[in-house]
Amino acid sequence: MAETKRDYYEVLGVDKGADDAAIKSAYRKLAKQYHPDLHPGDKAAEAKFKEVNEAYSVLSDAEKRAAYDRYGHAAFDPSMGGGGGGAGFGGFGGFDMGDIFSSFFGGGGASRRSARMDGEDVALRVYLSFDEAYAGVKRDVKFDRIEKCADCGGTGAEKGSKIETCSVCHGRGTVVTQRQTLLGMMQSEQTCQACRGTGKSIKNPCKNCRGSGYVKLTKTLEVSIPAGIDDGQRIVLRGQGNAGRNGGVAGDLLIEVRVRPHDLFERRGSNLFCEIPITFTDAALGAEIEVPTMTGKTKFTIPEGTQSGAEFTVKGQGMPSVSSKRKGDLIFAVTVEVPKGLNASQKKLLNEFAKSCGDGNNAKRSGFLKRFLKK
Repeated sequence: MAETKRDYYEVLGVDKGADDAAIKSAYRKLAKQYHPDLHPGDKAAEAKFKEVNEAYSVLSDAEKRAAYDRYGHAAFDPSMGGGGGGAGFGGFGGFDMGDIFSSFFGGGGASRRSARMDGEDVALRVYLSFDEAYAGVKRDVKFDRIEKCADCGGTGAEKGSKIETCSVCHGRGTVVTQRQTLLGMMQSEQTCQACRGTGKSIKNPCKNCRGSGYVKLTKTLEVSIPAGIDDGQRIVLRGQGNAGRNGGVAGDLLIEVRVRPHDLFERRGSNLFCEIPITFTDAALGAEIEVPTMTGKTKFTIPEGTQSGAEFTVKGQGMPSVSSKRKGDLIFAVTVEVPKGLNASQKKLLNEFAKSCGDGNNAKRSGFLKRFLKK
């Protein structure tokens, strides 16, 4: 009893009204999934692969598809007298398997050889002091990049020498190879090793680039690093990376900036933060103190009764913005220093001060203890 074949549309997982693009897309996906090279010795995968190719060989051909839609599988069964003729399944319907699988398994054809290729980016890192990041700086950077050979203009041949068509691939850049598989003879396209995919034969290669058409050179550029740049930010110089091929654009130079920490200031976004010690009397009575900034000092009046840890803001004394002229703020926290090594006279004064505060401080302390003990 003959084996019942599945519907071709069902095999590819498409609707009966699917267009050519949908059918081809479904075929590529399934053919790659069940290809014997990926499943050596797997008989089930081999059968699936054959079934998928059989379905595609019919549905990808307008005439065969029309016959199949009208008569079904009988259209290709000689014993049924169908008018569709043989589908040629042993040869996968007559279409070039190399064209389909080149994109899966490293082929490429002449179109890959002549395809535009953009150059790769080049990355490097520069280190700045905190002061340089605050003010901005110009820095010379040195890096290696691939450029078109100046001696041969990128042809790979000595000046005046003739460039001939490759005799192995005849200018295609690829060669067709055949090999025997479980499903019969299969052919594929591979890069021509004689010309390395260029399609050209160079008898007298350029001595400077050794026939490649490109050389690696060390380049130095002066880079302007803007004021306010932050640690980890990047500067991008367009077109300063490796050269492109076949009309492709050059890559970019990517400069990562690393900023060393400051001894006093901590950066928080566009703001700066620091801690400033003040005396016990300054905190109690209030005082005008000097606050350090990135450009010098500024005076600031703290109010009387200032507590340790209190924070104050000095407007416009933070880091510059890279994208505007605005600056952040300087935020400083005060730390009240408790005096040590008091002499007898100083201790007497403090005791008198404590007594003068009297019940007020005791009441505050008592209230705190009551709240604490209730928890």
